[in-house]
Amino acid sequence: MAKRDYYEVLGLERGASDGDVKKAFRRLARELHPDVNPDPEATDRFKEAAEAYEVLSDPETRARYDRFGHAGVDGASLHTEQFMDFGSLSDLLGAFFGDDLFGGAMRRGPQRGADVAVTVSLELGEAAFGVHRELEIEVVSACEHCAGTGAEPGTEPETCETCGGQGRVQRVQQTALGQFVQTTTCPTCAGRGVVIPTPCTVCRGRGRVPTTRTVEVDIPAGIMDGQRMQLRGRGHEGEPGAPAGDLYVGVRVAPDPRFQRDGNDIVAVLNVPFTRAALGTTVTVETLDGEQQVELHAGTQPGDVLVLKGKGVPVLNGRGRGDHRLLVNVMLPKRLTDEQRRLLGEFEAAVTDDTYRPDESFFGRIRSAFS
Repeated sequence: MAKRDYYEVLGLERGASDGDVKKAFRRLARELHPDVNPDPEATDRFKEAAEAYEVLSDPETRARYDRFGHAGVDGASLHTEQFMDFGSLSDLLGAFFGDDLFGGAMRRGPQRGADVAVTVSLELGEAAFGVHRELEIEVVSACEHCAGTGAEPGTEPETCETCGGQGRVQRVQQTALGQFVQTTTCPTCAGRGVVIPTPCTVCRGRGRVPTTRTVEVDIPAGIMDGQRMQLRGRGHEGEPGAPAGDLYVGVRVAPDPRFQRDGNDIVAVLNVPFTRAALGTTVTVETLDGEQQVELHAGTQPGDVLVLKGKGVPVLNGRGRGDHRLLVNVMLPKRLTDEQRRLLGEFEAAVTDDTYRPDESFFGRIRSAFS
């Protein structure tokens, strides 16, 4: 059967924003989830929506799909780890339906909750000094109606008679080499060790429901672009008797037009007119801590590096800070008046061999700025 257009699956126009794609999938997930929709076709429709979301939520795969259609994305590996506002889709599906949704092996005992991955976008100053953020994530949580037991209030889960509460059963086979004992997941309770005679009317016996949760996160000072934080037990709720998954917070730091981060150091270019570099001057520069006065000695050269000790980025989970390094760029005039040309001519006439006595090479100073 030919696949439907992914935009049609999510009920979107081709120019839909990333936020529209996310909202459309969330709406369909809540509508088609088997816990809330007993229609046998709901699972197939949900998987169709999930596939559409994974393609359209990623800019690269969406661009290929927009250009080539299904041929541009067929065969691509879906369910890869990626930063999304409510975790990777494979984790979400596994938390909702269990590991056997896509034909995996049967589960052994209560399953740990799936992990959730989110991204946080920071400015350079926020990454340098830390920041407190509230994140809204989509997770599977314990059903409040049944307190996570899966049984309707007033009733209790019962020990599985098939496995005696072990979650596993053994089958003995006689072979030419003797007895062969095979241990498998209990087919009656699917490895949970209990059965629920009267399932909860809200979660239909699963003990968990999808919900939106607000999580407070303290981003530590000194964190770098691309690093991740792990918050244990803040992910999807596990099955009864199993722990919750973890929350991974990925950090993306926006470029700052004023500075370049180099480890714990900050590097910036200081533009100085050639007359002031020659005569010496005091300039005001921007740092992570605000403006600061810096003195330039007479004869400051292009590529000189001025170091402001302890004005860089704090050491992550440590003590001290890096430095703020200023790479001097001496600016030369492009347009001169007749009077300016005359004055420069007088200066040139007074130049001696000692006036431009070379010091460290220009490229040596450039290298030292980034060493």
